[in-house]
Amino acid sequence: MPRNLPLPNQPGAARHLAAMLKPLIEANDGRCFMLCTSHAMMRDLAEQFRATMTLPVLLQGETSKGQLLQQFVSAGNALLVATSSFWEGVDVRGDALSLVIIDKLPFTSPDDPLLKARMEDCRLRGGDPFDEVQLPDAVITLKQGVGRLIRDIDDRGVLVICDNRLVMRPYGAVFLASLPPAPRTRDIRRAVRFLAVPPAR
Repeated sequence: MPRNLPLPNQPGAARHLAAMLKPLIEANDGRCFMLCTSHAMMRDLAEQFRATMTLPVLLQGETSKGQLLQQFVSAGNALLVATSSFWEGVDVRGDALSLVIIDKLPFTSPDDPLLKARMEDCRLRGGDPFDEVQLPDAVITLKQGVGRLIRDIDDRGVLVICDNRLVMRPYGAVFLASLPPAPRTRDIRRAVRFLAVPPAR
């Protein structure tokens, strides 16, 4: 998780975040999924990346999911900016994908009707809707997103989670404990150096 992240709703958040992530994506020569929790942030980030990078930037919704994945793999140096439909059921193995960036912890919107019903049921049973419904759901979704990166024993890569709540909220420890064991850093320069060194063969 990088330091000095913009607040999610502050003006210019997408511009700030894109500028922060650009060195990582370029050091990796693309080969990156940028997974967003909202369509608005997805579109804003894609616009910023297209304005500042020469790498191909693919955007969910501009063609079918299958065609996007085909374009991503065949390009060999693309950035794919997408939302939750890419969080599961996608299998890109090896060097074709070695950087996954997640803009926010994937909590379901509190306005979601199914979530509301489950939370109310939990409340009626005397439970804690956040700890028993919202948090476990978000942890499972995050693990699915992380699963896009390491699909095979020989895969290597970098996962970036752009959400201060990982270290600012007590529940951040629950998310961190759910992730596979790996070196962690808040220094983007360290991640850039890792990505810039080709894997040993």
